[in-house]
Amino acid sequence: MREQEAKERIKNFFEVPLGYSEEEAVLEASRCLQCPAKPCVSGCPVGIDIPGFIRKIRERNFAEAAKILKLYNNLPAVCGRVCPQETQCEEKCVVGRIPGSEPVAIGRLERFAADWEAEHSIHTQIEIAPAKHKKVAVVGSGPAGLTVAADLAKRGYEVHIFETLHKPGGVLVYGIPEFRLPKSIVEREVNYVKSLSVQIFLNMPVGRAIPVKDLLREYDAIFIGVGAGTPKFMGIEGTNLNGVYSANEFLTRVNLMKAYLFPDYDTPVRRGKKVIVVGGGNVAMDAARSALRLGAESVTVVYRRTEQEMPARREEYLHALEEGIKFYWLTQPIRYVGNEKGEVVGVECISMRLGEPDESGRRRPIPIEDSRFILEADTVIEAIGTEANRFLLSQFDGLKLNKYGYIVADENSGATSVRKVFAGGDIVTGAATVIEAMGAGKRAAEWIDRFLSGEYDPWK
Repeated sequence: MREQEAKERIKNFFEVPLGYSEEEAVLEASRCLQCPAKPCVSGCPVGIDIPGFIRKIRERNFAEAAKILKLYNNLPAVCGRVCPQETQCEEKCVVGRIPGSEPVAIGRLERFAADWEAEHSIHTQIEIAPAKHKKVAVVGSGPAGLTVAADLAKRGYEVHIFETLHKPGGVLVYGIPEFRLPKSIVEREVNYVKSLSVQIFLNMPVGRAIPVKDLLREYDAIFIGVGAGTPKFMGIEGTNLNGVYSANEFLTRVNLMKAYLFPDYDTPVRRGKKVIVVGGGNVAMDAARSALRLGAESVTVVYRRTEQEMPARREEYLHALEEGIKFYWLTQPIRYVGNEKGEVVGVECISMRLGEPDESGRRRPIPIEDSRFILEADTVIEAIGTEANRFLLSQFDGLKLNKYGYIVADENSGATSVRKVFAGGDIVTGAATVIEAMGAGKRAAEWIDRFLSGEYDPWK
């Protein structure tokens, strides 16, 4: 897929990949073998009929391709951009097993079909079941919440989403930068969900603006899909220095609060000149690439393992390299150095070596004695993961949590320990992918429907 040149894109927040033309999409779709066994479908958390929508693109019936996608996926333009297809559907693609050949670009074709539908103002009509006269509350408007809401609305339920922030979308709007996922795309997908008669109430933190007991009384079922957005910190000396951010706060200021549009939006955010990002996942890549676009002279990612172990998508890592971001492998910060004004001016690090695999299956990093050194920095962004927001969860009497603070829920149905309360996404699994959260929402919708129709009751 054509992309913005690196030397140009580091100066703006416009989307990096430029999308397929109709001819490019048809050409790529023609590579699909239309395997009868459909192995690619088994790699999709929401079970899209992948050969079906690709066949329609090959036939130039783009509207029908978009319709097939909408039957399975309520957010195809989002998934076509941020899904890790290379480890899911595309990993199963038979074409990719042919020596010298790459798998069919399923994600890019999904993006094309969704964008084509929007560009041609085609409003795909999805059949809505007759009203069932039962109400479902969804707490959180991220990918899990939007998915469960849309699927239940299609089944005839009245669905209300309660969102704490002033924009719907959850991590899609606060966590993923504009150059990877334009907010106009998220808004477009949210508007589709609203077109199914889903109501979204913003600035409504459940547990504060609306008591949990009111939801339990007024709704026939509740789905908790609030994600895991509370940042983790390493807790090393100097964490409280000015200039040390969590990636969560930094990206929220840049993305949701539109700091990248200064001076149109006068959102305070530190525009560091020498930025260090701690971590090796997609969030670390997002933070590093955002800092670069905000005007940093140098951005350095420090990661305690090596390139082979980093969890970031290969595409995002390669984009970061193209843009000039530096990487220090086998490096662990142990102290932030401050000046007399309380500002961070450096990061003291220690070199690591890899030992035996730990519980994650990756080799454990071990400090090397007498290997300390200092990297100069005026801004540090920690991207080492997130955890659950325990305030909301504490409002549900009897809600069982695991030792990490996440909700204990049935793997298939999402049923929790509290009657008529279901949950799914990162608040159950811990930080995962957008499409995995959507898969959890899709499964939960099916089981909530069974519960409300009297076919399933795990609380009896």
